[in-house]
Amino acid sequence: MTSMVPTRVFLTKGVGRHKYQLKSFEEALRKAGVAQQNLVQVSSILPPKCKIVPREQGLKSLVPGQITYCVMARSDTNEHGRIIASSVGIAVPKDRSNWGYISEVHGHGMNQQEAADMSEDLAADMLGTTLGLEVDPNQDWSEKEQVYKASGLIIRTSNITQTARGQKGLWTTTVAIAMLLMD
Repeated sequence: MTSMVPTRVFLTKGVGRHKYQLKSFEEALRKAGVAQQNLVQVSSILPPKCKIVPREQGLKSLVPGQITYCVMARSDTNEHGRIIASSVGIAVPKDRSNWGYISEVHGHGMNQQEAADMSEDLAADMLGTTLGLEVDPNQDWSEKEQVYKASGLIIRTSNITQTARGQKGLWTTTVAIAMLLMD
């Protein structure tokens, strides 16, 4: 059996609104540029040596109907005024022969910055613990980020985050997605 290890990843996001929840989700996938894919959600490992590529480059690699693996955060609401957030964070190890982590955050009541910080924090924390880093979980992300970067073990973290506010009479869906590509 051949191994299926992604070699590239790109981040994308979208928001959709419709009177039906499924159509709202489909619209969010359209805005993210991936509605034509058969998405298979996987857990949170960024493979060793996996290259992060720009969204536009990643989208050009997709073929309609293709089975594509992804890590997806999704949030839905049909409550007027309710804030929803979806965020995917990535933590990349300095030693690229090691794996990194992709985290997903989805929830209600978080603003853009809170969701973004949480997704990066989770990804860095998962990677940090595998590398033996002990960081105070009660510290703010900005403080923890400095510890992770100073360790020299984590080269960078990043995220993609989508927030929206529910509208009367409609479903609102946000998605944030790390699309995993194989060569």
